[in-house]
Amino acid sequence: MSDLDKEIAALVKACAEGHRLSQERLYKLFYADMLRTCIRYVKTDDLAREALNTAFLKVFQHLHTYEAFKGTLEAWMRTIMIRTCIDLNRKECKFEAATLADDFSHEQAFVAPEILDKLYAQDLIGLIRHLPYATQLVFNLSVIDGYSHKEIADRLEIGEATSRWHLSEGKKQLRKLLLSNTESDIHYHTENKGEKK
Repeated sequence: MSDLDKEIAALVKACAEGHRLSQERLYKLFYADMLRTCIRYVKTDDLAREALNTAFLKVFQHLHTYEAFKGTLEAWMRTIMIRTCIDLNRKECKFEAATLADDFSHEQAFVAPEILDKLYAQDLIGLIRHLPYATQLVFNLSVIDGYSHKEIADRLEIGEATSRWHLSEGKKQLRKLLLSNTESDIHYHTENKGEKK
């Protein structure tokens, strides 16, 4: 067991007993990773911070139920963060029934590697935030966090076909956004080079 693992185990015990300084330390230890998770699931940074704080409150209220043998504390907390984000934005979720064929697995969202090389993680998060919220939610759960369509369907109370449709739609829309973003970027740099001459 690493020193960090030992510290986390001690913090979990102390936090479950209500020790404020331990709660503060645990919050600071996981703040950045958990905020990144929330940012992926909500439309604005302000909402992400609201979701983060609400989720951390739930973490501290339910820390006594955490069982280390079932998985890491980080994974347990991330699940709470995701669920809190979903709850926070549930009214924005408008899941359309899938009208297309049930199997979308044949479709791949091809984006040239040179396009992805020009983007930073923050750029990708910004583009994902342009997707309709229901599509964004399914895309994040599937592509970023690795949930299966069955798990997504269970969590969001939708059909697996609807989950597949939103993933397919998200890939299509994201590809268009990536391509248009890169084209406008190239156009901008070409114009600027012309002005300098």
